[in-house]
Amino acid sequence: MKHIAILALKQVNIGSLENARQAFLEANECLKSRGEPSLFKVEVVGNDSPVQTCGGLYNIDADRLIDETVKADLIIIPPIRGDLTDGVQQNIAFVPWIRNQYNAGAQVASLCLGAFILAATGLLDNKLCVTHWKASEEFRKLYTKVKLVDDRVLTDEAGIYTGGGAFSSANLVVYLIEKYAGRDVAIYCSKVFQVDWGRRSQSPFVIFTGQKSHADEEVKQAQVLIEKRYRDRLSVNEIIENIGIGRRTFERRFKKETGNTVMEYIQRVKVEAAKRELEKGYKTVNEVMFEVGYLDNKAFRSVFRKYSGMSPSDYRMKYFNEAV
Repeated sequence: MKHIAILALKQVNIGSLENARQAFLEANECLKSRGEPSLFKVEVVGNDSPVQTCGGLYNIDADRLIDETVKADLIIIPPIRGDLTDGVQQNIAFVPWIRNQYNAGAQVASLCLGAFILAATGLLDNKLCVTHWKASEEFRKLYTKVKLVDDRVLTDEAGIYTGGGAFSSANLVVYLIEKYAGRDVAIYCSKVFQVDWGRRSQSPFVIFTGQKSHADEEVKQAQVLIEKRYRDRLSVNEIIENIGIGRRTFERRFKKETGNTVMEYIQRVKVEAAKRELEKGYKTVNEVMFEVGYLDNKAFRSVFRKYSGMSPSDYRMKYFNEAV
């Protein structure tokens, strides 16, 4: 019997908590239907009980508290809601408990914004991690030792797992069920919960907005110029002519503040503009390509796939709604 401890965090996203709980319970039902014993003992573990969430709309009664004797095989850290820094502080009592459980042999998985709690333990230092793309900028500032990857749906390293943003975390839950209960049970659960299992990238869902919460005014000026002139074939030399600083200094500062090289930033702005046009569905892929400043079809498709995870035509087919 594997003990699954799902944390009843303060500010917890109750939907993600309950989805994970139900998935492991459904895995038990699958096993029982085959004449096999249940594999998972699923408990909600809290620092106190009950825990209020959704502005007091719901109360969660924990099955067990962290000051009781708990020996978990797998700890699930659901997402937190609201202010993330405050959410970490409100749940700081879980941090040493998670570390102690991991050191005693437990594995640990975070879902979506639960990565902020997991990273606070230090267990993610020098490891890969995914979280919701909307929070990636804040995450990178808070946890500089963690290797945040924006495009993956999940990571698996040394008994530490992280799952992507929002419903993408369901892929991690199914992945964990496979690791513990086998592929047949995981496939069954993916069908019951209609999870698009096997998807490995969050890229199609990322909306690139640029990182501007820094104090480098010259870099901000360059960002604004790139975003305003996304239709042009803008070069780094043209940008620094407008900014008035040396190229090497500019490129170093730009990378430091935005997390992207200048050319990566230009490409991502162009791809985001292309995505918006493709979603409207009124223009062909080639028309959109020319509109965002590309002349070479192969180059455009390659860059588009790099940042969206699919071809321009597939993206248009997926997101264009003729009824709108």
